[in-house]
This record gives sequence, C-alpha cells and structure tokens, in this order.
Amino acid sequence: MTAAIAIEDPDDPRLADYREVRERDLVGRRGGFIAEGVVVLEKLIAAGRHPIGSVLVADKRVAALEPLLARLPPGAPVYAASQAVMDAVVGFSIHRGVLAAGTRAEPDLETLLAVLPARALVLGLVGIANHDNMGGLFRNAAAFGADAVLLDDGCCDPLYRKAIRVSVGAALTTPFARGGEAAALAARLQAAGFSVVALSPKGETDLADLVPAAHTAILFGAEGPGLPDAVLACARTVRIEMAGGFDSLNVATASGIVLHHMVAGTPRRGGS
Repeated sequence: MTAAIAIEDPDDPRLADYREVRERDLVGRRGGFIAEGVVVLEKLIAAGRHPIGSVLVADKRVAALEPLLARLPPGAPVYAASQAVMDAVVGFSIHRGVLAAGTRAEPDLETLLAVLPARALVLGLVGIANHDNMGGLFRNAAAFGADAVLLDDGCCDPLYRKAIRVSVGAALTTPFARGGEAAALAARLQAAGFSVVALSPKGETDLADLVPAAHTAILFGAEGPGLPDAVLACARTVRIEMAGGFDSLNVATASGIVLHHMVAGTPRRGGS
C-alpha cells in the first residue's frame, strides 16, 4: 500500500470530508458518505460498489491494518492521525479509530431490476424513517441472500453513517435503488413481472402458506402506520401469526422471519 500520510493539524484541509461528522450527517454530504469501523471498511472495499475517496486511521492502528489498507483502490490516500487529532476533526471520540470517505454510486430502479438473476428476491421498503431499522433491514437482506433492496421516497438514507454501522456494512454491499412514491414502486415491480407481497397484521395469507415465485418482492412498511391502503390493495397481503393479543413486530425482526421463510430449503448464495 501507499505509505500513510501523517496528519498533525486538525484543520488540515485534506481531512475536510471528516470534519464535524455528526453535524454533516444531519445536513447531508452532497453525494458522499462516511463508513466507520474495520468490518465496515472491509465490506466497502470488497464490494467495490462505491468509490472510496480516502481513509482516516488512528496512527496506532496503521501497522495492524496494513493488509486491509493494501486492498484499497489505487489513488485512495490513507491519512494517519493521533486519537486527539481524530477526535478534534470528527467532533467526538471516535473509538473505532477507522473512517472512510466514500462517494455513493446508486443505479436507478430499472437498471437494477434489469440485472437481477432469473430467480430474484427483493425487499421493498416504504416509509422506513428510523436508521436503526434501516440498518437492520439491510443486514437481514444480506444474511438471507436478497438480491436487492428498493426504497420509496419516504425512506431514510441507507448510507447514513449509523445505518451503515447497524447493517454491519450490508448497506454497502447489497444493491439498492429508489423507486418513487410507494404505490408507484409497487406498480413498477408488478410491471417488471414481480409477485408483490405486502406484510400486514391483517394479511389474507399466513406466511407459512406463502410459496415464493420466481420473482418476488416483499414490501415492508414503517412501524405504526404500516403500508398504505393503495399498496395493500394491489398486492398479496401476508401476516405472521402471533400469540393472541399481539399483532406487530419490529420491522427488522419481521423481515428476518419472512426472509428466512422465503429462502428455507433453497441454496443460499454465498452461505453454508
């Protein structure tokens, strides 16, 4: 790898991407994102989906991370700074000691759908505004081999730093695209030949009776409001049976149950 560049001044302009991370998380990064932690950086490098601009590492960790840093694409500089300098730059104690600045590269919906395999399973997310839930949904999608995640206009950003971290990097490895307003997203999936399944406590079909089609899209709504009536009206509605008096689960938990059912008995891509 190229030798790490030592940084001693928190105001060094080369660290502009990392300055005041939390505040910039809130206002957006104009096409960029920050990945945090060794595991997340490993997945960012391995996936190769998003260009990496640079990496900022605590100087005491550079030697141990050399094998990983050697896998960075040519031209991506590695900056090394003391813990005190890193903390001053990012605006809080960055105990993981590893940050990467990336540039998002997202396909449009039609482009993504066109490259899916002959048998495809995708998640459609509607109104997921909580970054912890978004990260959990992507983590489950990756764990059970979903081919893509599709988001409506009401969803939060999967490349928000916390969502990436909760997903354990899966938001950087699982293809995703935005598909417009919720009902329009469902309609576009149907037009592309997908069997559209919508999760609802009042679903007409028990999950245990659901048989995956060659192309299946499973739609999940936000906790509380759930999926809009217009979406439920054009999809096959499915419920997860629960004990009496309880009818809802955390959306990430529900996605794990559904995805496990969908892939049970079928070969898992990349799993064992």
